Amino acid sequence: MGVPLRHVLRQGAMIATVMKTGAGSLGRRFRKARPEPVECPGPAITATLPPRHRRLVRDYIAHVGGDPAWYGDSLPPHMFCQWGLPLLARALKGVPYDMSKVLNAGCRLEVRRPLPSGEPLQLEARLENVDDNGRRAIIEQRLVTGTASAPDALICHVNALVRLRRSDDGTKKPKPAVPDDAREVERWLLPKRSGLRFAMLTGDFNPIHWIGWYARMAGFKGPIPHGFSTLARVVETLNRELWAGRPDRLATIEARFVQAIVLPAEVGVYLHGSEDLFVGNAPGSRAYLVGRYTQREEDAHG
Repeated sequence: MGVPLRHVLRQGAMIATVMKTGAGSLGRRFRKARPEPVECPGPAITATLPPRHRRLVRDYIAHVGGDPAWYGDSLPPHMFCQWGLPLLARALKGVPYDMSKVLNAGCRLEVRRPLPSGEPLQLEARLENVDDNGRRAIIEQRLVTGTASAPDALICHVNALVRLRRSDDGTKKPKPAVPDDAREVERWLLPKRSGLRFAMLTGDFNPIHWIGWYARMAGFKGPIPHGFSTLARVVETLNRELWAGRPDRLATIEARFVQAIVLPAEVGVYLHGSEDLFVGNAPGSRAYLVGRYTQREEDAHG
C-alpha cells in the first residue's frame, strides 16, 4: 500500500529533529574535548500537541498491518514514535555522544488506559540514565503521553545504544535465537520501500532505513526497517491472532532489537510460552526481536 505524500507535511517536528541530529554529528567531529557527563535523571521536558490527524492515524495503522476500525476513537500506543521522538531528542540535550550513531536498542510500553485520538496530547520526556562502560553507552529515557480525560495513559521506556569502541577481550556473547519449539503465528513480507513508507508516516527519515548506499556505509547490507515499525507490526499481529481485534487487551509489551532485518525480507512472528515473543526467520534461527507481553482480561475496558 502506498503512503500519501501529504503525510510528510505533517512531520515537521520529527524531520527537524533528524536534520538537527545530522548537523550536530558534523559539529562533534571537530571537537576534541569530550563534554562532561550529564546528570541523571534529567529535567522533565513537557509539551502539548494538537490531536493527530485522523487520516494519518488511519494510514499508519494500515501500514503496520492493523485495522483502523479496531481502535475506534483511540490511538495505537506504538504510534508514540510519531509524536514523542522529537521531545525525547530535546531531553538528550548535553548528552556527550554523536547522536547520528545511536541505535534503537528497544523499549517497553505500559498501556494504562486507551489514549483518546481527538484530544490534544500532553507529553513529558525525561532522560533517566546513561550507562557508559567505555565500550558502549546505553541511554534510557521515559516518555509519558496522556490527554485531559486520560492523563498518563501511556508510559514508554526507550533505550538507545551507542557503540564507543570494539571489545578487545576476545569474548562473544551468544546471539538470541527463536526457540526450537516456538509457535509461528504470522509471516510478514516487508518490501524494500517499507522503511521509506514508515518514515513518511512518522517523520523518521534516518537514511539507513531507505537509502541503500547509506545503510551500507553504516555497516548494514542494505536498508533496515525502523525498530518501532517492527514493534508496531508485532502488536498488530497480537491484536489479530490473539485478541480478535481488541487492542485494549494489551497491558504491557517490551522488546529488544537484537539484530537488524535487511529489506526486502520475509520474517515470522513466534510465540513461546504464555508471554515470550520473537521475530525471526524460523525456529532455531537468530532472532531479530526478543520480547515479552502481558494482557488484560477481556472485560477490562467494558
